[in-house]
Amino acid sequence: MKRVAVFGATGSIGTSALDVIARHPDRLHAEVLVAGRNVDALVALCRHHRPAHAAVADADAYTALRDGLRAAGLDTEAHAGMAAIDALAADAGTDTVVAAIVGAAGLSSTLAAARAGKRLLLANKESLVLAGDLLMAAVRDHGATIVPIDSEHNAIFQCLPNAESHAGLKRIQLTASGGPFRGRSRASLAAVTPAQAIAHPKWSMGPKISVDSATLMNKGLEVIEAHHLFGLPGERIGVLVHPQSLVHSLVEFVDGSTLAQLGLPDMRTALAVGFAWPERIVSGVDGLDLLAHGRLDFEAPDLDAFPCLRLAYDALAAGGAATAVLNAANEEAVSAFLQGRIGFLSIPALVEDVLQRMPHADAGSLDALLAADAAARASMRTAIAREAIA
Repeated sequence: MKRVAVFGATGSIGTSALDVIARHPDRLHAEVLVAGRNVDALVALCRHHRPAHAAVADADAYTALRDGLRAAGLDTEAHAGMAAIDALAADAGTDTVVAAIVGAAGLSSTLAAARAGKRLLLANKESLVLAGDLLMAAVRDHGATIVPIDSEHNAIFQCLPNAESHAGLKRIQLTASGGPFRGRSRASLAAVTPAQAIAHPKWSMGPKISVDSATLMNKGLEVIEAHHLFGLPGERIGVLVHPQSLVHSLVEFVDGSTLAQLGLPDMRTALAVGFAWPERIVSGVDGLDLLAHGRLDFEAPDLDAFPCLRLAYDALAAGGAATAVLNAANEEAVSAFLQGRIGFLSIPALVEDVLQRMPHADAGSLDALLAADAAARASMRTAIAREAIA
């Protein structure tokens, strides 16, 4: 029986993970459930899954969580605050951690799970973008295992013999749906609203990642992820726009062979791989009927209309803490866009401005990376305030 901690349990990935877990009561159990501040939703999940522990990131919500669990007649122990969440990530009571806390907030618990030697189902891409070298070193040093849950990296994981094996590997190609604005010109995106940006045509995701998909920043972050997960430089990581979202990634070898992983756009497939690999288990996702879908299209990304992808490649090439700066600046800009404080096209413009103005910083320690993250956020907030006034 695998004992699973689901971090980000009330989000879309957490919900999908719990769906897969519930299909296999003989081999999987949700031992720990963690959410941000949605106590009611977390208590409802606890009623169904009966975990030993439940936690919220918001320390002020402890009493509400404790009382909610008691009122539900549950023995689940309540916890609150990031320190408690990090402790649960490292606790010996679980062997598998689904890391799906959105944003840089998920870094500390992801590192704690890696240092505890867990199987880490990694859906928090910011952990690799912000501190990829440190996270991968922790995985190696402590015998942890990463199974990426982003559909693209999970596809590469399935196509390679192992993440370290580059024998005959030429390059990898990540696919992108193109988001809700594929085919539109840069000028036509000036009046895009938050509601339009989060209406993804294929995937059901939270607002932040949906906006990142609309700007193609999400694909840029995935390029950086792939660099750390598979040890490849940016020039050997390509991106293809594939609007059907059925081919999730491709791996090309020097002999001319290309392997691709295909499937319906449903995160439960990647999660089932993460829970059971190298075995296969039922995920709840139907098989792919290519005749029903009819065609597969591919095109190059439009870097003029969607410059965020170029900015990610630039940050990866710059090295040091540049990718941490990119991630922090983007998080602040997306938040401001969702609040209606800046326009859609201001996201890449302001991120590029912060990248150019921030001095080159070392990435050799977590403290240095967090300092770069904080400085980038402060710089972006100042830029956003100027833009809002203007």
